[in-house]
Amino acid sequence: MSHDLWLLFGIGFLYLGLLFVIAHAGDSGRIPERLIRHPLTYVLSLGVYATTWTFYGSVGFAKTQGYLFLTIYLGVTLAFALTPILIQPLLRLTREYQLTSLADLFAFRYRSQLAGILVTLFMLVGTLPYIALQIRAVTDSLQMISHTVAPRILALIFCSTLVVFAILFGARHSASREKHRGLVLAIAFESIVKLVALLVIGLVTLFGVFDGFSGLDKWLAAHPEMLDRLYQPVREGPWSTLLLLAFAAAFLLPRQFHMLFAENLEPKALKTATWGFPLFLLLINLPIPLILWGGEALGLSMPPDYFALGITLDQGPSWLPFLAFIGGISSASAMMIITTLALSSMTLNHILLPTNFPDPQVNLYRWLLLGRRLLIALIIMAGYGFYVLLEKHQGLVQLGLISFVAVAQFLPGIIGLLYWRRATRLGFILGLLAGIGVWTGTLLIPLLESSGLVRTEFDIPALLATSGMDKWEFATFWTLTANTLLFVLGSLLSKQSLGEREAAQACCSESLVPLGGMVNAVSTAQFTKQLSQMLGSEAAQREVEQALRDLSLPVNETRPAQLRRLRERIERNLSGLLGPQLAHMIINRRLQLDIHTQSALADSMRFIEDQLEHSRTRLRGLSADLDNLRRYHRQVLLDLPLGVCTIDRLRTVTIWNLAMEVMTGVPARDAIGVSIHRLPPPWGHLLTGFASASDEHIHHLEVTHQGKSRWFNLHKAAIPAPLPVDHPVEEARTSQVMLMEDLTDLETLEAELAHSERLASIGRLAAGVAHEIGNPVTGIASLAQNLRHEDDPELVRESIEEIINQTQRITTIVKTLMNFSRSGGIGGDICVFSIREVADEAMRLVKLTRHGRQVHCENLCPPDLTITADRQGISQILVNILTNACDASPPDSRVELSADEIDDLVRIEVQDQGEGIGEQDVGYIFEPFFTTKAPGDGTGLGLAIAYKIVSDHKGAISIDSEKDKGTRVIIDLPKAGLNAIIAETS
Repeated sequence: MSHDLWLLFGIGFLYLGLLFVIAHAGDSGRIPERLIRHPLTYVLSLGVYATTWTFYGSVGFAKTQGYLFLTIYLGVTLAFALTPILIQPLLRLTREYQLTSLADLFAFRYRSQLAGILVTLFMLVGTLPYIALQIRAVTDSLQMISHTVAPRILALIFCSTLVVFAILFGARHSASREKHRGLVLAIAFESIVKLVALLVIGLVTLFGVFDGFSGLDKWLAAHPEMLDRLYQPVREGPWSTLLLLAFAAAFLLPRQFHMLFAENLEPKALKTATWGFPLFLLLINLPIPLILWGGEALGLSMPPDYFALGITLDQGPSWLPFLAFIGGISSASAMMIITTLALSSMTLNHILLPTNFPDPQVNLYRWLLLGRRLLIALIIMAGYGFYVLLEKHQGLVQLGLISFVAVAQFLPGIIGLLYWRRATRLGFILGLLAGIGVWTGTLLIPLLESSGLVRTEFDIPALLATSGMDKWEFATFWTLTANTLLFVLGSLLSKQSLGEREAAQACCSESLVPLGGMVNAVSTAQFTKQLSQMLGSEAAQREVEQALRDLSLPVNETRPAQLRRLRERIERNLSGLLGPQLAHMIINRRLQLDIHTQSALADSMRFIEDQLEHSRTRLRGLSADLDNLRRYHRQVLLDLPLGVCTIDRLRTVTIWNLAMEVMTGVPARDAIGVSIHRLPPPWGHLLTGFASASDEHIHHLEVTHQGKSRWFNLHKAAIPAPLPVDHPVEEARTSQVMLMEDLTDLETLEAELAHSERLASIGRLAAGVAHEIGNPVTGIASLAQNLRHEDDPELVRESIEEIINQTQRITTIVKTLMNFSRSGGIGGDICVFSIREVADEAMRLVKLTRHGRQVHCENLCPPDLTITADRQGISQILVNILTNACDASPPDSRVELSADEIDDLVRIEVQDQGEGIGEQDVGYIFEPFFTTKAPGDGTGLGLAIAYKIVSDHKGAISIDSEKDKGTRVIIDLPKAGLNAIIAETS
């Protein structure tokens, strides 16, 4: 054994160490995040597809099959061209439900632990030849470069080294659901190394062997059979079979599935991969024909699989063979590390855990970590054992194609998973068993027989000769035919379970399935307690806390709808940790659902909203238009200045817009999904009562919030729920939409305007007040002066009584003005009072004005007629109307104020003898700031405020007027007044 052999092995070890350093730097944050998440990094990480088959075996495949070697890469291009209908839906499923392997995917869709076990076992058996291929390529390359026979012990050392690095790369964490960011970066770097190595070897071949393009043209002209040898298999060979096998391998091989879906850091990077990865494969295959022709030109005696090494040993600088060796060992090690990581996760979740689940007292995460590391070692060593058994009996590509045919058996199941909801677990299992059986008989047994391991009486070569098919055509056709037929027949003849139907809906790329049922547990503490019986207290606590963080929910969450979401999230997280079927079983046993309790519409709406939000880029045509319309209408509701609250038939809030947040101070996140009666006071009591009330409108409702009075108008409408035709009518319940209009600012403004109008009236009365008070004061002064010289006791007594009368007159005038000038609101001065008394006060005030002194006002109200109302408000009404009547009446005319009781109403009428109101103005008379008076003589607020006060009293006011015949104002007020209103609204 020469020194060069161990030197090469040392170089390989150092290269693996470099990959680990890159991975560690990526995981520790020493490499910028934008580089790790860059789409090109993701594209290059998919280059793990190019193994030693590509680096070495493609040249040998091109020699025997010509340009058919490109089908292995054109099939990949076809698969990525179908990204929107194939790869993207699978990525959505794996990310949404945390499915880390192909076995997880099938176990989830068909709700079958047996399906997961079968997929795992078949994937292990089908991949072992491919792992053996990598080991053989490394040992052969060592032998080619060192010119010594590489002993099996060196292959064992290589596999042992890979065990260490595989554990360091991908088994440092307990959960396979965690992304290995550094690993993605390291594999991307490895792809660059492979690409550069092959391109450099191609350039050395072009310019070292052929002296450039002209030399190559001359050599091809001298050897036309070389081109014919490349073209002939395309016309005669199994190109369609190879395309199909490569198509399936592009996303179903364990390493491809792992890098494409499980290690996807940024879903948007998939768009770049649709063209970037096929471009990478095109570049890496450009040198293959050159290397083939270069080896033929040099007359290399080694197998064509290793022409790349032979050319570097014959041509170029001394370091070139080391570059070629690093490219080869890079291809092999990357494939083996990623494949064993994927297979170890599948084996752990679907074979080891179901048969040997750890005791709750055992630390679950440590147990999983140790189990995964042990499985990595076992799988790599099983590959080594396969290498020993099959040594020197098959070409590199032949071993690879056996694995390709194996993974192609999952194509029918994938099609059923994505696009056939009727597919059942029985159909999938029968079809897969049939495919495995035919694959074993046509490919695996002949492989073992050629290695001398088994001996059978079944003559496969004679059968191939009879069929007229190529070996790969025959195996592919019959495996997929048997698989598909039994899959379809088994699905049609068997019945789906409820779990299968739910999973089938979830796997449909455009299906939106809201959560059903309610969790029996009523708190997060109960979640932890129930799960700890299976997972242990530490793992249960950690999983519940992780799910709460994922959903941004508080630790003390108790809302049923949120607990239902929490249950779903925990199941998905456990799916990434333990596999979907085991996670589903644990959740169903420990966090049971009450399936008879329907989930609230709010939960369904939230689920659909979330799904549409994440699915927006996938919507096309009419679906996209409908989604845009939905977004527009929802935004209108959210931005509407009126408060909008909708509740479903379970009285759960489904919409709570921004205006409702502002009015109530309750954020939408705390309202949506909550039963309406559980809203904070006073809103829960208010809205619950309104939802149950028969009235569809409540006007001017006063609500006390945070010690302040606020006024609202409430409106509601029923939204009938669609029911099946055979659904009993008495069970029909409706949703409701409630609108809340905040009148507080308007109420404040109206109160201020009313007060301003009263002050304006006082201003207009100022001169009359001075006159009215001036006369009594003058009389009092005269009487007081006379009393100085008066000795007659009788005259003194009479003078004193007169002074007292005049003082009372002044007091009455001042008191009336004080009462009138006070600012108040409806309900502030509710009492029982006489209409006549209020009318007398109003007339005394009006007589203080210039026009009031010129008109005779007569109070015709019965002395015993009373009403329960706001005394000050009624006084305001009468003053405003009498003032207008006096202003409109000529001097010495009469204004009559009368009142009468009609049923439960008190009717007050004010009749003047003015010119009347024109027809064109009657319709606007109660509008604010409208007046028929000359500018400066009125504000236009008197009748508007009177109308407002009458409306607040649940009354009515009307005008009966004719031109030149005077005007009559008619006011109808409920005799019970505000007592009835308050009783009704409270």
